[in-house]
Amino acid sequence: MRHKNRKNRPKSEANAPKAKKLKIDLFGAHAVQEAWRNPQRFIHALYITENALKDFDLAPDLKRPDPTIVQKEELDRALAPGTVHQGLALSCQPLEETGVEDLIIRSSAHPKSVLLILDQVTDPHNVGAILRSACAFGASGLIMQRKHAPEPKGILAKTACGAVEHVPIAYETNLTRTLEKLQEAGFTAIGLDERGDEQVLAKSDHGKIVLVLGAEGPGLRRLVKEQCDILARLPMHGPMPSINVSNAGAIALYALAAKV
Repeated sequence: MRHKNRKNRPKSEANAPKAKKLKIDLFGAHAVQEAWRNPQRFIHALYITENALKDFDLAPDLKRPDPTIVQKEELDRALAPGTVHQGLALSCQPLEETGVEDLIIRSSAHPKSVLLILDQVTDPHNVGAILRSACAFGASGLIMQRKHAPEPKGILAKTACGAVEHVPIAYETNLTRTLEKLQEAGFTAIGLDERGDEQVLAKSDHGKIVLVLGAEGPGLRRLVKEQCDILARLPMHGPMPSINVSNAGAIALYALAAKV
């Protein structure tokens, strides 16, 4: 009869203690570096591989926790399969929430400025790309409907390449009412729509502008569209009838940039 010596048997993988899963809010080289440099961002922990640490600016003048060196596999386990984290991630507090009133106050000293409103644009890749373009072309803020809108972290922040730290994002309940507030504050609302005037963006000189972009397919909702002062379309002359909303936003922002 064989006796089982449980005391000396090695633990199976099923019985072995599981490694603690990291809590991650931001990942990717640009998103993490810009958040690390942002004095308004409270950082809990920086998780970084030895290789990624070589090119990372630790910004010694800022009060930051010591980096935690991890293996790539630890980051892989903490994130969705296939996530490109580039060997670094942050656990951090969200930035202080902004409202449309804050954006109006910030723009009060500038006779010309551009804000963006996204109507039912919910894909974090698209929102992140639009945010990156907004930062590149000097937009003063971005507004989304609170319901269904992605949070400014994770994939959105990774796609935005650090723009989350530079372009204020306001989440509002009612976009039609938000447009009314902006119009009362002197903003002209220009909605992108395939039936709009293709010359509007090229000749727009309305001072303060809020550019309104709708979701691909359905576009702007009726009440949002009706609230806009002007409808504009991009001059599309090729065989493709439409382009991605993030590309459309970048082109429209570029057209307006010289006017601001």
